[in-house]
Amino acid sequence: MSLDPPLWLTIRSSGGLKEKIGRAWALLSSCTLCPRACGVNRLAGERGFCRQGGTAKVCRALPHFGEEPPLSGVHGAGTVFFTGCALHCLYCQNYQISQEDLGEEKSVEALAGLFLDLQAQGCHNLDLVSPTPHLPFILSALDIAADQGLRLPIVYNTHGYLSETTLALLDGVVDIYLPDMKYASDKRGKRFSHVPDYPRRNQWAVREMFRQVGPLQTDREGIGRKGLLVRHLVLPGGVREGIQVLTVLASLSTEIPLSLMAQYRPCYRSGEIPEIHRPLPPAEYEAVVEAAIELGFEEIHVQSLDSSEVYYPDFRRENPFLLTETVTPHNRLTPSPKGVK
Repeated sequence: MSLDPPLWLTIRSSGGLKEKIGRAWALLSSCTLCPRACGVNRLAGERGFCRQGGTAKVCRALPHFGEEPPLSGVHGAGTVFFTGCALHCLYCQNYQISQEDLGEEKSVEALAGLFLDLQAQGCHNLDLVSPTPHLPFILSALDIAADQGLRLPIVYNTHGYLSETTLALLDGVVDIYLPDMKYASDKRGKRFSHVPDYPRRNQWAVREMFRQVGPLQTDREGIGRKGLLVRHLVLPGGVREGIQVLTVLASLSTEIPLSLMAQYRPCYRSGEIPEIHRPLPPAEYEAVVEAAIELGFEEIHVQSLDSSEVYYPDFRRENPFLLTETVTPHNRLTPSPKGVK
């Protein structure tokens, strides 16, 4: 594919980014950035479910080699780990930043500087992790950084629990969507993540992402430039749920690359639910992979079971992960049309 400029730069050239920045900041006075719609005035210091205020908060920004191959490539994804989350997953591996608020407040100018530094290190993209609570600050920082030469495509790395308002703001800005599809049932969403309506919101969001950007497209080097790649973390006891999630996604398109993650590790507050307070059995993960093949997905990224050790982060370290450029945490399956490995 041709190397067109990132979408956000194109919309910026027409004045559309400025308009979206204004709309995003206006939402902070009665915050509805996520479906919880807390309605708090973050500009006045009030905090809702995500516990974030009127300033961006970032824990780490670094080249990350643990994303899927089209994102990490050779030089790493330019990953920015934001603080806070609209979910409260009892098994969250990133709980230090998602639930315990580890991080430092950053002005939009400082955030723009982080983006530019990641580009200077050769990263293939700007990989924004848990970005939704910080969307006004991110859009403003992009506008500032563009004047200083930022040209990286944007990866929106999200739990997939998004509102119509936010996805309208992201239309024409995000180059690559990287959402989770966690649950197919309200029951598990409520029990494991304290979220009341995850499947309905998530499935609508993924359909809208697909409408905006289509399936992931890569350049000659195999690096993602535009499109949708969907993740599903297989949980212990989650084979049936996983198959239901994949069936929904397959009904949208089997051209969407699928990342099946085996990195589950019982941590944080998983001990409150014995069902998930155990490692993921290999047979359960393999059953979900087989189901993905049978459903006809054309590209599937899989992990080894030891990824639960490789991926487990400690955000008190400068580099939270044990990953290095020499680690290959993902393997790519390209099943035949008949669903045979």
